[in-house]
Amino acid sequence: MTIALKVDVDTYRGTLEGVPRLLDLFDRFGVRATFLFSLGPDHTGRAIRRIFRPGFLSKVQRTSVTEHYGYRTLMYGVLLPGPYIGRRAGRILREVRELGHEVGVHCYDHVRWQDYVARRDRHWARRELVQAIDAFREVFSEPPRVHGAAGWQLNPFVPVLESELGFAYASDVRGREPFVPVTEEGEGCIQLPTTLPTLDELLGRDGNTPDTVHQAVLEASREPLPHGHIYTLHAELEGQKLLPVMERLLAAWQEAGEQVIALDALYHSLEREKLPRKSIVMGELPGRSGLLALEGQPLAEGTSSGQP
Repeated sequence: MTIALKVDVDTYRGTLEGVPRLLDLFDRFGVRATFLFSLGPDHTGRAIRRIFRPGFLSKVQRTSVTEHYGYRTLMYGVLLPGPYIGRRAGRILREVRELGHEVGVHCYDHVRWQDYVARRDRHWARRELVQAIDAFREVFSEPPRVHGAAGWQLNPFVPVLESELGFAYASDVRGREPFVPVTEEGEGCIQLPTTLPTLDELLGRDGNTPDTVHQAVLEASREPLPHGHIYTLHAELEGQKLLPVMERLLAAWQEAGEQVIALDALYHSLEREKLPRKSIVMGELPGRSGLLALEGQPLAEGTSSGQP
């Protein structure tokens, strides 16, 4: 079994503090990961609009948002101007690539994408993706090859836009196996779904604490899947106060003989023509508020799906 690591970097603080700590940890264990960066302004404070979303307040209470993100981050975009992450932390981003890890795009503005993309049109989604691509080029002097949607939020236009804009593959959804997404817009680039639950979904539920939550992830990772598992971690969580959880996970996976890889290694092992064609649907997952993009059902040849 393989475990592919995807690191979502949502905030300026996560970039400055969490990413270097994860680099040190991965170096000690000799593993590569895929880092997906938020590249534009950090407007985390504007997420307060989600207060009326079902389940949002309970998640905030369970996961100690202020403890992990910090009060300053929670004021960005509201009481403080949001720092432009790609320009102010470009040295750290380039160091990730220099150390041999894969780098890609998470988003331009994390809160804007997560809160609005599901209700916006093709033009809006394209503009956001192009801004993120341009910001990535500004940092790395080359185009990105992988995109992972913030908050697993999509609309029907994104999968095809990713392909049109030059992404080789994406990790935008939750599911069980790699697939070719099909919408009424056409086929998108290969999707590599996150298969394992995340810490913010597990903490505070079913007795999971920071000292024990790794056991829940390990148990889920023991389920055999044809292409192994993908684990999404966050620079703001596993890269900071929950770093010991990530250390315990890596130690347990390596002790069990699991191969820990980056997403690009998984992608290069796949043959597109042999992958199932599936829809993408919007649904719920335990521990997460609101709807998010999920791997749908296989489609017969010649059919299309209007979802999500």
